[in-house]
Amino acid sequence: MERQELSMYRRSDAVVALTGAFKQDLIRRGIDGMKIDVVINGVDTWRYGPRGRDPELAQELGLTDEFVVGYVGTHGMAHGLGNVLDAAEIVAAKNQKIRFLLAGAGAERESLIATAKQRGLKNVLFLPMQPKERMPQVWSLCNIALVHLRNDPTFAEVIPSKIFEAMAMGLPIIVSAPRGEGSRIVERNRAGCWVPAGDALGLAGAAMLFEKNRESCRDFGDQSLAAAPGHSRENQAREMLDVYEHVIKGRTS
Repeated sequence: MERQELSMYRRSDAVVALTGAFKQDLIRRGIDGMKIDVVINGVDTWRYGPRGRDPELAQELGLTDEFVVGYVGTHGMAHGLGNVLDAAEIVAAKNQKIRFLLAGAGAERESLIATAKQRGLKNVLFLPMQPKERMPQVWSLCNIALVHLRNDPTFAEVIPSKIFEAMAMGLPIIVSAPRGEGSRIVERNRAGCWVPAGDALGLAGAAMLFEKNRESCRDFGDQSLAAAPGHSRENQAREMLDVYEHVIKGRTS
């Protein structure tokens, strides 16, 4: 399969990678870097945008007046969400009025729910996977967007798409993952902060710091929103068109 993969890359006029790390990996495997472009993921900015907390959903979950750190996405082995439960326990012990919302589905979800119940974590709430069109309402419950990955060097190379949804919502972001391309995007745009993967104490500390410093939290949210247009799907489409036009020009010249 890998031989077939590399053969296709070699025969291609152009290769588009999702991250800079993926491009470097292809170069290390013998693909000409001159024909590799990087077009990272993006977000439909028209679908999202800053908004007040959805009153019905907030009432349903008891989050009308709470400070919410929200993880929205897959609850899988790659995401290491047990660390979020550890952070929630640290926060609860300090009597902080912070709630952790985990919204989505995945192989680890039932185990996480059972663990949270067993440990009596009343500051952790679970919301089942929601339809795409309802995602803005889910994000509206959050004061902070949490992007979370397991402590594995592999995940330094990925850029979670939830970063861009959070930006489009104008939310500050905590990235708890191996330092890499995703964390650099957030830090470069001053859209939030990075916490080492698997560091429950650091995650709890970041959440409490944001809760105490609401003005700073709003500033990060403003920077996050300002960065969103640069990651719109329209922008990504233009970059893809540039690649196609370059190929066509090369073939016709």
